Amino acid sequence: MEHWREAFARHLQAERSAAGAQDPSARTRRRVVAALTVVVAASVLAWALRIKPGDELFYPATLGLAAVLLVGALVAGRPLRATEELGKRRAPRLVLVGLGVGAVLLVVFLIGAGIVAQVPALREPVEQLLAHARWGSLPIVVAITALNGVVEELFYRGALYDAFGGRWAVVGSTVVYTVVTALAGIPLLALAGLLVGLAVAVLRRLTQGVLAPIVAHLTWSIGMLLLLGPTLELLEMS
Repeated sequence: MEHWREAFARHLQAERSAAGAQDPSARTRRRVVAALTVVVAASVLAWALRIKPGDELFYPATLGLAAVLLVGALVAGRPLRATEELGKRRAPRLVLVGLGVGAVLLVVFLIGAGIVAQVPALREPVEQLLAHARWGSLPIVVAITALNGVVEELFYRGALYDAFGGRWAVVGSTVVYTVVTALAGIPLLALAGLLVGLAVAVLRRLTQGVLAPIVAHLTWSIGMLLLLGPTLELLEMS
C-alpha cells in the first residue's frame, strides 16, 4: 500500500510540473475544446440512448458520438500516448494491468446485477439499453462499443484529464464523466460512470498514459454487453 501511495504522489508531482510547463494559450485552448466537446457529447449520448431498439438510426448516432469525442481529443492537442506506449517494453504489463482492473469492475457490476434484478425501476432502463444488442447485429454493437470505449478514454482520460491537470485531474475527469453518463437517464450507467471513471482515472495517473485505461474500459464494457443480459435472466429464473 505504501508503494502505491508513493507512486501516486510521485506521478501527481510529475503532472503538476507538466501542467506548469504548458504554454498558457495551449492550456486555454485545451480547456475550451474539452468543455465544448463535453456539451456536444452529452447531447449526442442522451439522444442515442433514447433511440428505440431496432431503429437503425442507433448505429450512426453512436458512431457520431465516437466522432465527437475523437475530434475533441485531437483538436485539444492530446498526444495519443497509447500509440507511444505500444512501442515500449512495459506495454504488455500495462495491458495485463488493464485487463485485471477491467475484470474486477466486471465482476463487481455482475454481482450488482443481483440488486438490479430485484428492483423494476432499475431493471427496466437496463433492459432497454441491452435491447439494442438483441434487436440489432451483435457483432456491430460489440464493434461500436469497443470503438466508443477507446475514444472515451482518449478524450476523458486524455484531453479532459490534461485540461484539468495536476491535483484535480482524477476527480475532475471522473465527475464530468459521471455527469455526462447520468444525463442518459439510466441509473446503472451513472454508477458505472462514477466507479469505472474513477478506476481508469487512477490508472491514468499511475501509468501516465491511456493504454491501461483503454484495456480496462474495453474489458468492462464488452464484458457487460455480453454477460449482463444472461446474468439478469439467470437471476430472474432463480
